[in-house]
Amino acid sequence: MIKVVCVGKIKDKNLQALIDDYTKRIGHYHKIEVVEVKDEALGTDEATVLEREAQRVLDRIREDEYVILLDLHGKSIDSLSFAGKIDRLFNNHPRITFVIGGSLGLGESLIKRANERMKLSDLTFLHQMTRLILLEQIYRCFKILNNETYHK
Repeated sequence: MIKVVCVGKIKDKNLQALIDDYTKRIGHYHKIEVVEVKDEALGTDEATVLEREAQRVLDRIREDEYVILLDLHGKSIDSLSFAGKIDRLFNNHPRITFVIGGSLGLGESLIKRANERMKLSDLTFLHQMTRLILLEQIYRCFKILNNETYHK
């Protein structure tokens, strides 16, 4: 199973439609769950916001899940390598969880829990856009693993 845990909701209906489309496409290959947790109001200090959001995410992660944080400080990977990584991970981990933090990033307790950190790009994206980009890459991964054509 693949799970994507995201801090915050998608407010743009067009973006949500694209996210739903890729989630449905992935569902033809593998069970997927997208989980949203509430983002913290930005009235308190940054460290408190990050840790409150981190705790909400951690509450949604089981002990047996392999956790990959999407993080600007993570390791870059191309699509072919990503497909190979997912294939290998499923040999030892039946549950792979990706985490997309809120607008301020990731809390320290969440970073400590992660098995690894991955970045999608050197560019910075809105965390709502990151969800779409990640889902498209997961879909691409399954197309690659099944030797199916997909636009380049």
